[in-house]
Amino acid sequence: MDRMRADRLLSLLLLLQNRGRMTAPEIAAELEVSVRTVYRDIDALSGSGVPVYADRGPAGGYRLLDGYRTRLTGLTGDEADSLFLAGMPGPAAELGLGADLTTAQLKLRAALPPELDERSRRIQERFHLDAPGWFRDAEPVPYLAAAAEAVWRRRVLRVHYQRWRGEVHRDLHALGLVLKGGIWYLVARVEDTIRSYRVARILAAEVLGETFECPAGFDLAAYWQESARAMEAARFQGEAELLLTERGLRLLPMKFGAVGAVAAAGAGPPDDRGRVRVVVPVESLPVAVDDMLRLGTDAEVLGPPELRTAVARAVTELAERYGPPD
Repeated sequence: MDRMRADRLLSLLLLLQNRGRMTAPEIAAELEVSVRTVYRDIDALSGSGVPVYADRGPAGGYRLLDGYRTRLTGLTGDEADSLFLAGMPGPAAELGLGADLTTAQLKLRAALPPELDERSRRIQERFHLDAPGWFRDAEPVPYLAAAAEAVWRRRVLRVHYQRWRGEVHRDLHALGLVLKGGIWYLVARVEDTIRSYRVARILAAEVLGETFECPAGFDLAAYWQESARAMEAARFQGEAELLLTERGLRLLPMKFGAVGAVAAAGAGPPDDRGRVRVVVPVESLPVAVDDMLRLGTDAEVLGPPELRTAVARAVTELAERYGPPD
């Protein structure tokens, strides 16, 4: 019996042990196999002496003899690794660890005493993590598995990468992977510099046989935290002074996120028309113009002058494009 089928049979056994009676379609859905495969695996378990019984009828299914429990719950290396992604089944599947995660969870629960097993079941039923943000399709990441292999095995990753200013070819010392807001980033060293690469922009990748040593003292979490702070600081190039309606003030956190919430909290007192002054960090001029237009008629740009002029020009062009109302 090959290792893959042996792992599947153990997963089937642990499913029945942890959940009780299950139908063949339910088992097939959990193990991501066909119903016919489930029938064959049930026969194999029975033939090896495992007391599996079939209950007939509408409420039927397969179950183990009451009181039967297996102690074959040792974790493989891949299964143990996958437990660190136990709260993120989507990312685990993207990394190729979906099946390992399912088996690891089953083994872990089989090894728990009944009271802790029930507690873990309640937690799993009542808490769920959905990492990606709203209203955005997940990015295709065809080379995520290659990046993960390079990270895990400390191998050089040769990539063809799409930058903003064109395409490049690089040999990367892959140090780690970060999932931020549903987007995968590869942290890698190039010569003496550590940089972050968006995995979705890798156009081609090859894991080379060449290995490398991780820089002494490198901490992935600490690097990412510092890198994120530096990126946030470099992102904003100035400030915009706005006059907002009451509705515009409510929209500010929704349109601008954390910086919008901070700006709204620091808003001045309302004028005689109920409008308030706020100061919002802005990026480059073209990006700032787009941001201001997102607030529509609920905002007036007071400064700086170049931003006010650019917004006025954009509004004029839109008015000319659509013409006067009938």
